[in-house]
Order: sequence, then C-alpha cells, then structure tokens
Amino acid sequence: MTDLTLWLPQAVAAINRWQDEYDGPGTHPSLVVDDRDLEAAFIALTERLTDNYPFFSPRYVGQMLKPPHPAAVLGYVTAMLINPNNHALDGGPATAAMEKDVVARMAAMFGLPQHLGHLTSSGTIANLEALFIARESHPGKAIAYSADAHYTHARMCHVLGIEGIPIATDAHGRMDLDALESVLVNGRIGTVVATLGTTGLGALDPLPEIAALARAHGVRVHVDAAYGGFFSLIADDSPDGVASAPFAATSLADSIVVDPHKHGLQPYGCGAVLFSDPAVGRFYVHDSPYTYFTSDDLHLGEISLECSRAGASAAALWLTLEVLPLTSAGLGAALRPGRRGALAWHALHQESEVLAPYQQPELDIVTYLPRRSSMSAVDATSQAIFTGAAEGAPAEQVHIATYGVTHDQLTDRRHDLQMDAPSARILRSVVMKPQSEDAIPGIHARLESIARTLA
Repeated sequence: MTDLTLWLPQAVAAINRWQDEYDGPGTHPSLVVDDRDLEAAFIALTERLTDNYPFFSPRYVGQMLKPPHPAAVLGYVTAMLINPNNHALDGGPATAAMEKDVVARMAAMFGLPQHLGHLTSSGTIANLEALFIARESHPGKAIAYSADAHYTHARMCHVLGIEGIPIATDAHGRMDLDALESVLVNGRIGTVVATLGTTGLGALDPLPEIAALARAHGVRVHVDAAYGGFFSLIADDSPDGVASAPFAATSLADSIVVDPHKHGLQPYGCGAVLFSDPAVGRFYVHDSPYTYFTSDDLHLGEISLECSRAGASAAALWLTLEVLPLTSAGLGAALRPGRRGALAWHALHQESEVLAPYQQPELDIVTYLPRRSSMSAVDATSQAIFTGAAEGAPAEQVHIATYGVTHDQLTDRRHDLQMDAPSARILRSVVMKPQSEDAIPGIHARLESIARTLA
C-alpha cells in the first residue's frame, strides 16, 4: 500500500517552493487562526468522520463506495493546494491540459475515432449534458431508456422538458429489444439510452442490437456506462472477464458517460461525458467578456454546461492513469478480483441451502435472497439478515444492501413464491474492492449463519 504520510508532505513542500518563486517564503498566508483552535476543530472533525460505514473494509459490500487510489488522493490534494478551476484556461492551464489528456484516453478506451468531451462533477451532470445534446440534436423527440436504467434519466428528462419513455426489461434486467422496436416504429424517439452496468443489477443492455435498431430508425444512441464503463478493459470473454460484445459496440455510440469516481478509483465527484461528433460543440456556444481571452485554444467551459469545476479532479485522474493505464494489465487488474469474487459468491449461493441467487452477475454486483416460500417471508428475512450482518464487533460486521423486486421479476427468474405481497426486498452486494475477493467465503458464511438462525 502506498504510504500517503510519505508523499503528502512532499506535495505540500513542492507547491510551497513553487509559490515562493513569486513572492518569497512565507508571503502567501491564508487567514490566520490559532493552532490550538485549529487542533480542537480538527480533532472534532476526525471524531465526527468515524460516524461512517467502513467503506474501506473488504467486508463492506453494500453500496458503490470505496476509497480512492492513493495516487488519486495525492494528485487531488497536490493540485488542490493551488485550487485551479478548469472552466477557462487561465483558471487552470496545467490541469485543463491534463483533463484533455485523460478524456482522450477514455475516448480511445471506448473506440471513438474522434471525440469531444470533458470531466464533470458527477455522472448525473454528465448524463444531463448528454441528454441536453440529444434534445438539441433531435428537438421535440423523446428519450427512451431501460426501465432498470438509473433514475437520473427520468429526472433529467423532466428538467430538460423532454418526454422520457421507459422500455421494459427481460429476465436478465436488460432492455427488451422487442419492446424497444415497438416504440421506435412510431417515430417519437430521438435518442435511445443503453446502459452498460445498471446500478441495481449490473446488467448490460444489448448495445450491438440496440445500435442496429436505432440506426434503422434514424435514432441516436447514448451509452450510460457510468458504472460499467471501465469493464471495457476486461471485456474479453475470459473466466474473470466480462462479455465483449456490448463493450465492442461502444464505438457506435453518439455519446458515452463514465464515472471515474467508481471503477476509475477517483474521489467524488468525477464523471465524464464523451461525444463521437465534435460538431456538437455548436450547441454549447456562448460567450463571456471576462473569461475566454487568454488563448485561442479550446476552453473547457466552452463545451460544458457546468461553469467552475475542480482542476484537482483532472490532476487526480491523470496521476492515477500514469501509474495504472487504461489497459487490461493496468487499471483492468483492479477490476478482475471483484469480477472473480462476484462469480465465486454466485456459485456459493447456488450451493447454499438457505440463500439463493437472484440472477447471474454480469459485472461485480451480486443479488441473492433467502430461500423462503412467500414474498412476505423473503422480505422480512432479507431485512433481518441486512440488519444482523452489520451488528457486533467491527471485525465481525458485514455491510450489504437490499434491493426491491416484484413478484413478476422473481417469477421471470424462476423463483416460485406465494404472492402474499406485490414486492419484496432481496439482498444485493457490490464486490468493488479487489481485496473483497478473498473475503467472500467469510462474508457468505456469516450471512448463511444468520439466515439459519432465522429459519
């Protein structure tokens, strides 16, 4: 593990040396506070921060949370000491160059021969920008997305004043192609959103077929790969990889969103939006009499709906990709353990007498449920397992999540349950951290033990 206590003081010293070249040592103080006051406040801060779930622990497999890579922390903190703003080039010339660099690397990862894009403060904003371009490109047309797509699409359609149309999913949680075609034929749709890695199940919409249907009807394709995008690095159909076909088709997309703050090992918030046609920049055209004057080169604010953005995010991602490049052996090596862990856990559920798999994982999200005969019993037992697993001494705790499903969704996956309730909570876990792979047998044993006591 990289020792940040070694590197962070060097970061501070390096930035101080650079600052001293301008005004001399000690001539750039912030508002002075008494060190005793700062110490007291800092102690209170660190105490308050312990009121968190242990996102760093391999036994935390609840939500999509994990610590950033030490290189990302180092890059972020170092740049943050300068506090650049990547809106205009005079606000952050160095970090703007880094941003263009990392965006180009991600565009190449998705096979885009040309691109226009930038980092954002979140996947939500990245998808907002993609849907904004969809609206401007096809005014008056609706946006279609999977019923299992992230709720941001329905929300952003509302914000943008666009009709949003959810498309039914199949028994794997993927967009149903027949349902999509039945909507495309009426000519109402301008853009289809395909999700590579739904946030509930980690499902991969069939992008090659979606793209073919969309093109046949003159419709754009937006790929929401906020969660699953970096799995393209291990999309090789190998035993510890993922299906290659959906990711090979990303080169067909008109726009792509990916979140480096998920599998890119970055701190929140760092999203990205990419467009395959640089000409969409015309939809962003605006002017500012006090902003875009230092260079004729592209200012990132000229192609972004956001204004001020942290240049530190670009520095963090740039430094990370310098040591973990976008290759199978680079950043991809951080994804394979989670994929193996998810598959191993799925196999344990298949063999378990008390827990059953909900469906086969396509990425690193595992869904499972207690073996019960009715919807109400599944719901109550799932909640009890969720609560019980997080109790006890810190070294014993396991943190998971629940996931709401309908009776029809369970039936589609061959779970025959008495319908004494329309829906139920099942269990869901995200095996994002590489170290969680080795912890899976122990996690599973603890959950099984709790489930047996509830029988």
